[in-house]
Amino acid sequence: MAREEIVERLSKLDTCAVSDALDSLSLKGATWGVRPMWQCPRIAGRAVTMKIKPAGLEQPKQHLGTAPIEAAEPGDIIVIDNGGQLQFSCWGGLLALSAKLKGLSGVVIDGAARDIDEARELGFPVYARGAVPMTARGRVVQESYNQEIQFAGVQCHPGDLVLADSSGVVIVPREKEAQVVSAAEAIYAKEQEMAAGIRKGYSGLEMLEKLGYEDMLKKK
Repeated sequence: MAREEIVERLSKLDTCAVSDALDSLSLKGATWGVRPMWQCPRIAGRAVTMKIKPAGLEQPKQHLGTAPIEAAEPGDIIVIDNGGQLQFSCWGGLLALSAKLKGLSGVVIDGAARDIDEARELGFPVYARGAVPMTARGRVVQESYNQEIQFAGVQCHPGDLVLADSSGVVIVPREKEAQVVSAAEAIYAKEQEMAAGIRKGYSGLEMLEKLGYEDMLKKK
């Protein structure tokens, strides 16, 4: 199945252009502190959300992460709210394998992951705040999935667009996605034009002034 056109367009952009587009539209969506755990490729897709909470006395019958993976469609991205927790993981090698075989694009975690070597060998992109060897078992459980979550300070709903690369992660609200992606494409194209001019010998100042870079980023 071909990817949606809007996801395909998003995949050709970088998070910086999308962050600038969000800023220009007075929208919140750029996160900080979540980074690739190996030399992951850029990923773009729809969000399937998961929220983590501390484990109680009663252990769940189903391992965290399995239900969201089953609910996801090929190309989707698992988005995990673990409140920035770094002491133990909420994603590991078996989940990465399951997600890879389901055709998912990757996982982004406001928290920690483990089994990073396995993910790299699988070619499965993992973006997180850090890596730790400590298991989730007995420490945290899945509270919910495909519900609204807070991801690194940004609201994320199921079906929102997600883009992740070496600079970080951005979330694009579904109801604003066409506007944001179009604005980001214009910003990206102008930046490429500026870069081409600088390579030809123009100064950075000349190109910035010629193409109105600062005006381009003004809030609309």
